[in-house]
Amino acid sequence: MTAFNVVRFKTKPGMEREFIDAHTNASMDVKGFRRFSLISTGPATFCVIGEWDDLDSLAAARPTMIGLLNSFRHTLEDLGDGLGVTDPVSGPALLELRP
Repeated sequence: MTAFNVVRFKTKPGMEREFIDAHTNASMDVKGFRRFSLISTGPATFCVIGEWDDLDSLAAARPTMIGLLNSFRHTLEDLGDGLGVTDPVSGPALLELRP
C-alpha cells in the first residue's frame, strides 16, 4: 500500500535559497522511493511530501532522510512547542482522487 511522509519546515531569515538548493541537489536513491515534492507554504515556510511503495520502505529510508536533514539543519528555525526544526508525519494512503 502506498505511503506518504510529510514534513513541515521554517527557514531562518535569508536561508531559503540554501534550503531549496539542498533539496534540489539531494539524492534519494533508496528502495521504494517514488517521488518527492517541495512546497512553499508561505514566507520562509515549506512542506516536503514523499511518496513511497509502502510503510516499510519509508521506515527503512529514515537514516537517509535524517542524513539529508543534517546537511541543511543549520538553515532551519525551531518550530516551537517542543517540535524542534521539523514537524514530520507519515502514514498509508487511504484514498486517492483523480479527475
